[in-house]
Amino acid sequence: MGVAAGQRGTAGGAAAEWPGKAFGIPAAGPGAVAGLGQRIGAFVVDAVAAALVAWAFTAPDPPQNWSLLVWGLVTVLGVGLLGTTPGHLVAGTRVATLGAADRGPLVGFWALPRTALIGLVVPPLIQDGDGRGLHDRLCHTVVVRTR
Repeated sequence: MGVAAGQRGTAGGAAAEWPGKAFGIPAAGPGAVAGLGQRIGAFVVDAVAAALVAWAFTAPDPPQNWSLLVWGLVTVLGVGLLGTTPGHLVAGTRVATLGAADRGPLVGFWALPRTALIGLVVPPLIQDGDGRGLHDRLCHTVVVRTR
């Protein structure tokens, strides 16, 4: 059975009127599921910033894998402690945990596997009807808008 026009599937496979409805996430505004464009924008900002920071230490040579290390550290620490990275701040998004009463920031352990999966690039592109990538589904998180 197909999904009706204008509806998207949810984690449970049922049709929903907007991404995140099954999780109690609003349709629009702050707290709504962030769009793919916002998430890609945040990733690009973080990747460029990490490359520039790494290059500051390796110049005149290119940063090579040092930029990946900087990106990983900023992402794990930022998401793990604050639920955000510099790219998320620029894009107006943050990472929230599912099931938390206040959808607070992701704290601790889940930031590490989530970051590792983002580093593989493909998992964030495999999305469900709620706009959550494979990395978010496995780590029980969702990227939401802050503004």
